[in-house]
Amino acid sequence: MTTTTATAPPLAIEARGLRKAFGDKTVLDGIDLAVPAGSVFSLLGPNGAGKTTAVKILSTLVTADAGELFVGGHDLAADPQAVRAAIGVTGQFSAVDGLITGEENMHLMADLHHLPRREGRRAAAALLDRFDLTEAARKPAATYSGGMRRRLDIAMTLVGSPRILFLDEPTTGLDPRSRHTMWRMIRDLVADGATVFLTTQYLDEADELADRIAVLSEGRIAATGSADELKRLVPGGHVRLRFTDPVGYRAAVAVLRDVTTDDEALTVRIPSDGTQRELRSLLDWLDAAGVEADELSVHTPDLDDVFFALTGGADKSTTRPEEALR
Repeated sequence: MTTTTATAPPLAIEARGLRKAFGDKTVLDGIDLAVPAGSVFSLLGPNGAGKTTAVKILSTLVTADAGELFVGGHDLAADPQAVRAAIGVTGQFSAVDGLITGEENMHLMADLHHLPRREGRRAAAALLDRFDLTEAARKPAATYSGGMRRRLDIAMTLVGSPRILFLDEPTTGLDPRSRHTMWRMIRDLVADGATVFLTTQYLDEADELADRIAVLSEGRIAATGSADELKRLVPGGHVRLRFTDPVGYRAAVAVLRDVTTDDEALTVRIPSDGTQRELRSLLDWLDAAGVEADELSVHTPDLDDVFFALTGGADKSTTRPEEALR
């Protein structure tokens, strides 16, 4: 009998010991990043943490002071041109020219990529259709809504068929419907094999999209993992039992230990990290103790809790998460 060993996907982006300082201010203090191909990786951090600097370095716009950096399998220091050929970058501020039409913006990008005229026009038409911009293609981009301009911006980035995309706060300023449309498009890009390096000011966006998240604080990576893994780093997870019968509630309180109770709401909170193994163990124990609640729910810390815990405990009452991430 033969056995097969699963292999990890290749890394689309890898940084080892990345350092960058501006004057006497160290912005990135030896950070390590590993982004598997075909995934969404999100870099979070407060204002000034170095997120945009990291994007600029990895996309060849700024030179690192130190570190081994590889993007698309290419050594960034030795072959930056090969890196540029493999990536697309959508910055915080739109690159769309509002004085010309959406179609003309696309054709301009095709010309900048030195695509043959027929190939460039075909690629532009396909991308305009993919991003639901065909109907507006011949209207001046200045007449587009914010969501349409952002879609056009990303479509322009894709003209050169990059396999690695750096999206720096791609949904800032968009309404909820446009944000969800953008999320769908990002998922579609990854489903087609692209790798997305995402910075965002919205914690729910990272939670929704990212396969892995790194939290940057004071120039260093405070933690890396999936959203669920990061949430388990923060205390406060619990299982909540709710009773409608006061007799059953009092019986549960009598047998349970190390719990928080609410006599008015008839609820019991049991500390838990929310993992499947712990939940199964807890359910077995409740059955053995004869405790049967009317409602059971699992509550785990969210990315807001993770962000504030890992980046110095900013005051939630004065700073919203989306403000802290700008």
